[in-house]
Amino acid sequence: MRLGWLGITAILCALLMTLPILTIVSYVWHGNGELWRHLLNTVLSEYIVNSLLLMLGVAVGVLLLGVPTAWLTSMCEFPGRNLLSWALLLPMAVPAYIIAYTYTGLLDFAGPVQTGLRDITGLSYGQYWFFEIRSLGGAIVMLSLVLYPYVYLLSRASFLEQSSNILEVGRTLGYSPWKGLLHLSLPLARPAIVAGLTLALMETLADYGTVEYFGINTFTTGIFRTFYGFGNVAAAAQLATVLLGFVVLLILLECYSRRQIRYYSMVEYQAREKRIVLGGLARVLALVWCLTPLLLGFALPALQLTYWALFEAQDLDIVFVQLMWNSFSLAMMTAILVTLLALLLAYSHRLCPQPARAAVTLAGMGYALPGTIIAIGVIIPLAWLDHQLIDWAEHWLGLELSLIFSGSLVALLFAYSVRFLAVALGSVKPSLSKIKPSLDHVGHSLGYNRLAVLRHIHLPLMRSSILTAALIVFVDVLKELPATLILRPFDFNTMAVRAYELAADERLIDAAPPSLMIVLVGLAPVILLSRSIARGIPQHNPTV
Repeated sequence: MRLGWLGITAILCALLMTLPILTIVSYVWHGNGELWRHLLNTVLSEYIVNSLLLMLGVAVGVLLLGVPTAWLTSMCEFPGRNLLSWALLLPMAVPAYIIAYTYTGLLDFAGPVQTGLRDITGLSYGQYWFFEIRSLGGAIVMLSLVLYPYVYLLSRASFLEQSSNILEVGRTLGYSPWKGLLHLSLPLARPAIVAGLTLALMETLADYGTVEYFGINTFTTGIFRTFYGFGNVAAAAQLATVLLGFVVLLILLECYSRRQIRYYSMVEYQAREKRIVLGGLARVLALVWCLTPLLLGFALPALQLTYWALFEAQDLDIVFVQLMWNSFSLAMMTAILVTLLALLLAYSHRLCPQPARAAVTLAGMGYALPGTIIAIGVIIPLAWLDHQLIDWAEHWLGLELSLIFSGSLVALLFAYSVRFLAVALGSVKPSLSKIKPSLDHVGHSLGYNRLAVLRHIHLPLMRSSILTAALIVFVDVLKELPATLILRPFDFNTMAVRAYELAADERLIDAAPPSLMIVLVGLAPVILLSRSIARGIPQHNPTV
């Protein structure tokens, strides 16, 4: 099959999406080595140790919260299971930095919890012990509360797909339900658990707002400080290269964990037909275990933000309206742009030969990278291009140009496209692949060319998937913090940036309105995901 204009366009788009990554990697060989020696002698070891400890703690946290809740809601029967099965996804709507601000306002020395404790006991500061929220342990707890749904979602899907016959055979061999969990269900679900854990750890490496607010030096804070504070682009790029190595290592470990593993099941969702009916103390413990992450990761922060926003924060003014307009317009532009790119790449993957298909896979790599890496990789080539245009315009036209690309929303749109293209592709490409090729042949027999087939046949059938992709990208852009901080134009703010700035100034109550708005908008894709899961899984009455 001839490559054609569609395949060539897809390859060019994929190369453009990989430009930030190539830029970062190119700085490995930049300079004379003095910079690396300086980093090694000063901050690099601290960044590595803190990042590893943070990843280890979050790994333990998300596994303890995600795997047991997934098993209980899919394999057991207890009061509230139907509600909890989808409500446990709600913490995904709360960005980690927002939950960090909220709990700091609650648990810090001047917060209501410690103030009430001192009033009740009569103790003064230093006479009692209380958990220090602004610490590495606090960051681990905050990140675990909002990232466990990655493990929960994939683990639960795997548990639901396990045939109940396997567990029945285990019981004939003398396995109790708990022994069957350890020796049968968990090994079968291991690939899904590891995949969810990998996603959670990638988000941990990408986090900036939480670790910076808690004063923890990690790669993301170091990259931001080196670039934004000291203006050293080369050092920031080289730190980003090390962080990129961590991300690649996680991906390789995830692939290695699934080597030579093949599980087959001929029956779908039979585990739901013969759930374990819990009674007595086991029923209470299951309910408490499932309620704990939901209350701590969503209900309590959302209620506290609502109270602050309604009763204690400053009245909303034109500045907040401008913030909303900036955030929503930027997110809308990105959602439209990224969804169109995803349609182009998915369509080329369907029609074009292998080079174009490989390019589509390559274009989706950006989601695995933290926003700080992408921001540095975007600003370097765009700044170079701007200076070339400025020199050319001044020399040949006598004009003085400003920073057209690196100093405008172009840089942000480019970074967001690289970061979230994989999200849109994950919704659009599977939907397009489900459309039978025979429908394409019918369209061609009616005289339609490729674009007409896409417009009149594919798009109407893919409407829900396209809207889903646009919605998820829209919400992800609203929550993105580090890339926005680095690349935003002068005097341009978003709700995420404003919440971060107010929290950094210890104005936690005033940070509540933009934070609450981000959380409320973030509920949309979570509810959509819950509904899609409910539609995709047949309901059965449990056998008692």
